Amino acid sequence: MAADATPPDLSGKTALVTGASRGIGRAMALALAGAGAHVLALARTVGGLEELDDEIRAAGGRASLIPADVTDAEAMDGLGPALARRFGKLDIFIANAAILGELAPLTDIAEKVWLKTLEVNVTANWRLIRSLDPLLRASGAGRAVFLSSRVGGEDARAFWGAYAVSKAALEMLAKTYALEAKIAGVRVAVIDPGAMRTKMRAQAMPGENPDALPDPAELAPLLYRAVSPDYDGLAERFVFREWRAAGKISG
Repeated sequence: MAADATPPDLSGKTALVTGASRGIGRAMALALAGAGAHVLALARTVGGLEELDDEIRAAGGRASLIPADVTDAEAMDGLGPALARRFGKLDIFIANAAILGELAPLTDIAEKVWLKTLEVNVTANWRLIRSLDPLLRASGAGRAVFLSSRVGGEDARAFWGAYAVSKAALEMLAKTYALEAKIAGVRVAVIDPGAMRTKMRAQAMPGENPDALPDPAELAPLLYRAVSPDYDGLAERFVFREWRAAGKISG
């Protein structure tokens, strides 16, 4: 394991992870719990959340489960006040929940698919930031991390329109929030994981061998950097393929 994978001490910190029941969200929840954070795991899949909770607790960590859909506006609007009553602050927010949408020409994408992709990947995160902002500011050193993609975040790609547009918008959301919350000590980062061994990747590339792809747990060094006390970036992009090429990640 590379030295960059050494976790910061997150004892006493609270960390909310959306889409935490599987894939990248699950891996990040486990990494944060392993570093000492009390993980607030949010996802729609109750069974997946319970399995995550079992694994975190078996390793001596702490977790609270939040079975919810990020597109439930009322629930997301009420999440911040509910967490404020219980915890008083939020130290880390991992905006991971996302959907692929439909891989098709822009002119062929169904309207309901287009709207749903933007709702999950962009609007829900705007709503969560609005709800959680007071808690991140109360932390004094809040960290918000957004999961993005090369598609949309850096490049355009034919047939990926809905997903790419949503990720481009998400990155602008992150940059804007970084500027607005900087004075309160909140720092924002964007993680571009690239191709990972996840259900979404399999949906996009059904003929690909998943065993040839990195495991989401390998993102831990990027995550630890983004949530560390000494990180002072304004929506800096942490790109997995670049870190691995530079030798910051073994494997």
